[in-house]
Amino acid sequence: MILMLLALIAMVLAVIPAWLFRRNLSAYQPPPAPGAGDPLPRVSVLIPARNQELTIQAAVEAALASEGVELEILVLDDHSEDATAAIVRRLAEHDGRVRLLNGPELPDGWCGKQHACWVLAHSASSDLLLFQDADVSLTSQGVAQMAAFLEASGADLVSGIPFQETGTLLEHLVIPLIHFVLLCFLPIRRMRASRDPAYGAGCGQLFLARRSSYERVGGHAVIRGSLHDGIKLPRAFRAAGLKTDLCDATDLARCRMYCSGGEVWRGLAKNASEGLGAASLIVPTTLLLVFGQVLPVVLVGVSIWRSSVAVLPATAAVMCSYYPRIAGAVRFRQPVLAALLHPVGILIVLAIQWCSLLRRALGRPQSWKGRTYGRPDQVFGSGAAS
Repeated sequence: MILMLLALIAMVLAVIPAWLFRRNLSAYQPPPAPGAGDPLPRVSVLIPARNQELTIQAAVEAALASEGVELEILVLDDHSEDATAAIVRRLAEHDGRVRLLNGPELPDGWCGKQHACWVLAHSASSDLLLFQDADVSLTSQGVAQMAAFLEASGADLVSGIPFQETGTLLEHLVIPLIHFVLLCFLPIRRMRASRDPAYGAGCGQLFLARRSSYERVGGHAVIRGSLHDGIKLPRAFRAAGLKTDLCDATDLARCRMYCSGGEVWRGLAKNASEGLGAASLIVPTTLLLVFGQVLPVVLVGVSIWRSSVAVLPATAAVMCSYYPRIAGAVRFRQPVLAALLHPVGILIVLAIQWCSLLRRALGRPQSWKGRTYGRPDQVFGSGAAS
């Protein structure tokens, strides 16, 4: 009886995200191609960078290859200790569209990335502001298509998840869950019909905003202490009564977010308190993911061992829990191994969230790129975060 009850609960908690994922796939689409004969949009590409000598040249050169737009590229070097500034300076010498800014000292209460974006925005000359991370490389049509999507959607801020490059096993297991969480738990059609901040979502790797809207909201200053601009910036726009939207940026840009298992763990842990690991969310999130995404596999094994009819709902739960991962692997070109090991990836993500919560409870700060973070509104040390 208990086994059957657990199997039925697992099935319900697996069916709902799978249904929403399938529904969202038709709404989460690549942006349209710019119309022939349309005036070229002018865009400022804004890149905050600290110690990014391995990626900054590719990021800038990819942006310079953009077609169908007029652009300037501003890179803010935030006290890098490597060759980041020298690389950008050399690129600027060969192409006048590139400008290097030296980051000022970080004011109290600011996260490094938010301050860098704030300075970049106020140094830009275009009406459209494209914020991209220094490890993002745009395709030749990426900027033009983002601008076309902004216009077609009527939104004030748009975002999308670039193609996610992964190398290490932990990257394979965890990074694809970005799409899983977004499309399984955010009703995109309802998001588009509402201005409610609760539906605000984006990817901090790639944002495009109208300057007038950005200034009306207060820009990155309103999220100055946040470590999770992917959530906080869209919610700030929505709180001001503005519209945000999402598109599939898989074919518009690519990003290697982290380059090792350690970076994956530290990178996700630093902003856990503003995402799934928030104190108010972590318990229901854990129950939802464990019962709907991990338990079904266990229940199938136990049901077969005990020759229980619970194997039927348990099997249905497994199929529903795996559907978003298999479909996501195909649609977003994700590693198949990660999809097959889906329950393991879920457990790792939950472990990161709980460890982060425990560190906060013990008063232990997080460290990232030479800066130490306590609470989201407390930043210590020198350097920049991204």
